[in-house]
Amino acid sequence: MTSPSDKVARHLRITAPSPWMARFAPLVRPGGTVLDLACGGGRHARHFLDRGCKAVLIDRVTEAVQDLAGHPDAQVMTHDLESGPSAFAPGGPLAGRAFDAVLVCNYLHRPLFPDLMAAVAPGGLFLYETFARGNEDFTRPRNPDHLLRAGELLSLLGPDFQVVAYEHGVQYRSPTPGVIQHVCAVKDAAVSTREDGEPRAHPVHPGEGPA
Repeated sequence: MTSPSDKVARHLRITAPSPWMARFAPLVRPGGTVLDLACGGGRHARHFLDRGCKAVLIDRVTEAVQDLAGHPDAQVMTHDLESGPSAFAPGGPLAGRAFDAVLVCNYLHRPLFPDLMAAVAPGGLFLYETFARGNEDFTRPRNPDHLLRAGELLSLLGPDFQVVAYEHGVQYRSPTPGVIQHVCAVKDAAVSTREDGEPRAHPVHPGEGPA
């Protein structure tokens, strides 16, 4: 029988950033501050720190990222994201803060959605990726309460967000194969220098540059 500690150990063995997070990392402004929510082993915060960003890491258990506690550009916060007052509520560790990017990977707690949207600074990036309905045919999670519905991440985004990329489907080439939904959106849909009022388009493969 697999113990909870075994599950955590398997999760922490994945150290490379998600290809989705790495793909859109260049859209975050140089030197910007990212929030790695439910950070686990901090693989995404580490990726952004390596790119010259600052990072705030928060999770219920933070032993796996204590090596970053002394990093000059990292802030580690231990907070239960699902019980008690919200981390974003007055008096919480994230109250009133806004970030150049909000990152969430393989974590779903729907009551946090409004706070996450509000925590993206103007011009900032929202990068979210986790499992979706149909994943029960592959592996955990199988509980539908822990799986996104088709299009659910898109439905969260208000008129101030511009969707750069969205995918929903089966992902085989991954340390965690299954049904994945992910979105990249920029909070700049209301900002335009064009006569037609359209926001500036962002590259869908920002690391590649022009051909």
